[in-house]
Amino acid sequence: MSGRERVLGRVRRALADVRGEDGPVERAYLREHGRRSAAETVALLAENLADYRAVVHRCAQAELPTLIGRLLTERAAGSVLVPPGLDQSWLAGSDIVRVADRTGSTPHELDRVDSVVTGCAVAVAETGTIVLDGSPDQGRRRITLVPDHHICVVRVPGQVVSCVPQALERLDPARPLTWISGPSATSDIELDRVEGVHGPRTLEVVLVD
Repeated sequence: MSGRERVLGRVRRALADVRGEDGPVERAYLREHGRRSAAETVALLAENLADYRAVVHRCAQAELPTLIGRLLTERAAGSVLVPPGLDQSWLAGSDIVRVADRTGSTPHELDRVDSVVTGCAVAVAETGTIVLDGSPDQGRRRITLVPDHHICVVRVPGQVVSCVPQALERLDPARPLTWISGPSATSDIELDRVEGVHGPRTLEVVLVD
């Protein structure tokens, strides 16, 4: 008998006299802290993103290509990784070399890419969190973890929710979910912060009205 089987056997014996639930689990916890308008919710998202050291930009839809082009130029990016379902008009303001999201791309190839541009699945205002779910405009998880610069476009207010429970209602748990709260960072025992350890060193979030 394996260790796994022994542990599961003990769990089954401990639960042998526990009756099953007669109905759905009650979820009476607080779902949202205060009531906010859509504009206030977006403002809270921007505030919390900035608190996590993400760089936040706001623009109208028509201004998006110009803004992304400027951000890539300021970054001196020579290449940008593009998910297969990304709206190509978003990059109309830039003539930088575009790299496709390919299954065969190696980590070394991805590491040579300067920037990546994606959409998102949902953004959570109260936590300043952006969630990617591998949809065509976001690509596979690794393309947002290896390149050093990530530009993420969030459509507001449609893709913004107040709290995590509201975000979970929109997400498919079977999809590869990546939860991002600011640029990748870690701290050692002396609390010295180091960015770019587990993902992009720079996260720029564009809130598109």
